Amino acid sequence: MKHAELGSFLRTRRDKVRPPDVGIPDCSRRRVPGLRRDEVARLSGMSVDYYVELEQGRGQSPSDQILMSLARALRLNADETAYLMHLAGYRVPLGDEPIEMQQALLQLLDQLADTPAMVITDLHQVVIQNRLSKALIGVHPTGGGLEANFAYQWFASPVARMLFPVEDHPRQSQALVSDLRAACARRGNNRASANLINRLRHIPEFEELWRAHEVGVPHEQRKRVLNPALGVVTVSFNTLYTADAEQRLLWMAPVEERALDQLRELDEDAWATPHSQSAVTAQM
Repeated sequence: MKHAELGSFLRTRRDKVRPPDVGIPDCSRRRVPGLRRDEVARLSGMSVDYYVELEQGRGQSPSDQILMSLARALRLNADETAYLMHLAGYRVPLGDEPIEMQQALLQLLDQLADTPAMVITDLHQVVIQNRLSKALIGVHPTGGGLEANFAYQWFASPVARMLFPVEDHPRQSQALVSDLRAACARRGNNRASANLINRLRHIPEFEELWRAHEVGVPHEQRKRVLNPALGVVTVSFNTLYTADAEQRLLWMAPVEERALDQLRELDEDAWATPHSQSAVTAQM
């Protein structure tokens, strides 16, 4: 159980719940932005002393029933509830696939020759790209180093941000950090995730977002991609996860069929863009 992280998460979620949303009359004299500790305890059916201990990173590990009561009291969504369970030491039932790329994903990627697609890990390490994904978002390094990790490149290198319009950057940053939060909780005491987060927390923008404790796992999202040959392309990003959620197949469908036709016609010389060595999708 990650006591300090659990306590911090509960505090940030408590601040976000408006009293009227859970049937508590609002009062202008309230000294906290959200719920009080005693109100969370009452809503979740536990003693105030025990809830205070949880927020302070002390006390015994809560049962899964208590955690679900807390999730309901704090109006957590599915991603946040899973994150809460992971912090308390409970593993949401998943598969037991290894981190190495799954054969099924590779086979599926081979069937997507007419769609930009790639395989990445939950830490945004690029595993493999197909031809059309390189045409759309540029060629990205693969492997285990930081040069192949889009999350690190996004926060550490301004070149990586050339893939998206400037006005979309805050949303991309938030999505990345929220996704990494969920991934780290799933992985538990994992060296790869700990090393990545330790490096990223030296970057002020990342550290500020990380402290907010937002959690979210990407599914279907629309994003605007800056392609050097085609200009701004609106793309639907879709994700298929392995059962252990540590790898994902990401496919990118341009909203306009004309854009997809143009991508198919691009030769490899058009992929050599200024962001070709560090730009991959901010879904990652």
